[in-house]
Amino acid sequence: MHKKLTILTITLLITAGCFSQNSSAQLFEKVDEYHRSFITIDSHSDTPLWFLSEDYNFGERHHPKKSSNKIDLPRMDEGGLDAVFLAAFVGQRDRTKENYRAAYEKTHRIIDSIEMVAERHAGKAAIALSPADALQLKREGKKALFIGMENGFPLAKDLSRVKEFYRRGVRYITLSHTRNNDICDSSTDTTEHQGLSPFGAKVVNEMNRLGIMVDVSHISDTAFYDVLEVTTTPVIASHSNARAVCNHPRNLSDDMLQAVAANNGVVQVCVLSDYVKEMPSSPERDSAMAALRDKFNDFKNLTAEEEAQARRAWQSTNRRFPPPMAHVTDLVDHIDHIVAVAGIDHVGVGTDFDGGGALEGVYDVSELKNITAELIRRGYSYEDIEKIWGGNFFRVFSQVIEHAEKMKEAS
Repeated sequence: MHKKLTILTITLLITAGCFSQNSSAQLFEKVDEYHRSFITIDSHSDTPLWFLSEDYNFGERHHPKKSSNKIDLPRMDEGGLDAVFLAAFVGQRDRTKENYRAAYEKTHRIIDSIEMVAERHAGKAAIALSPADALQLKREGKKALFIGMENGFPLAKDLSRVKEFYRRGVRYITLSHTRNNDICDSSTDTTEHQGLSPFGAKVVNEMNRLGIMVDVSHISDTAFYDVLEVTTTPVIASHSNARAVCNHPRNLSDDMLQAVAANNGVVQVCVLSDYVKEMPSSPERDSAMAALRDKFNDFKNLTAEEEAQARRAWQSTNRRFPPPMAHVTDLVDHIDHIVAVAGIDHVGVGTDFDGGGALEGVYDVSELKNITAELIRRGYSYEDIEKIWGGNFFRVFSQVIEHAEKMKEAS
């Protein structure tokens, strides 16, 4: 009897294993089918920081844990990603004449580098300026490369630069970064403007007029509500999560999520683990990172060479002391929450790859399909997932363009 039960048990286990393998295979067949049929976009990556390195090749597949970078064209194919917003990012420095000029010049250099990468890989990718461009590029089998500006610091106090950067292809501006600037207060700095500054209100109006999306990631809560009072178009949070799930000032409270929904905007969830889940501390890593901050003046007011040195040191320290990571299931908890609070029409994905974004299961762009698989496991429909992967974001993008066209016609 014992022998028979053992054989039966083994048979059941083998059968269950086969069903499990078949089920997993069927799931990923469905995932692949989804990614082939609809257009997908990552609304925020800092990959252009790599473009400034002469030995970096965007068309070559890089090993994520050996090279540290998260996005290249071969891995976009693997992860089923059609389009990406590449950030022209500059960190916030003291607001001096010299630093304004340096930030302005660096932003142009980054945009130059994005254009050069697109030209170098013209058979596989191209600069896109609208959702229609992205759709056409997908039909052609090419990746769409959009340009966003992360941090309005390069504008200095010159409103005409909004139009200047629009003409260079910038289609959203993240109003601030980790410190206050002339536009508004940051979510991780002290109160200076009590939210959005008078100049910041002019910037938002000009972005509305031109057709540039207003990005509320990184800005303070008060600035967020000020923006919603001023803007005449839907806003985006290009890489932010739900504060109720992970209590970080970079994330949005339930009231803020509902306000985005009322504005008809969209919140793009971010895979940076510290914004996904409260992570356990690592004394060795914390000590090493503190030493780096001390060595590089808390990464403030660095020369271009010092910035490059700091970036290499940061990457080396990350390899020596890997940060603890949240899991892809933790990220989808944020999507669940945003859907429950704001609705399915107001959530998307903006990874923050190459700006710190990484999860267990979504370590780089090649693993993005694991998000789709988890959404299917939780019962999201094809239509829901299409909205999350691009439908919602492109709706906002299209509305911002249409609003600008109507303003132009009316003037």
